[in-house]
Amino acid sequence: MPDEITEPITRDQIAESIRGVRGDVTEQAEARAKKLIPAAIAGGVLVLVLAYMVGRRVGTTKSTVVEIRRI
Repeated sequence: MPDEITEPITRDQIAESIRGVRGDVTEQAEARAKKLIPAAIAGGVLVLVLAYMVGRRVGTTKSTVVEIRRI
């Protein structure tokens, strides 16, 4: 440790430091969210289309066909 006496850290200094870090993180998150939202919507639509197609195919292969014959 140096022999110099340092000033104590004040509450204002801590708050300013936290605000600075928080601002950087918020800006980065907002920038990435603008790119991520359309990708998430497209992914959701793709999942819905695939589920529809798979369900439609399973429904036709497992449906029962009943034949009625007159005797």
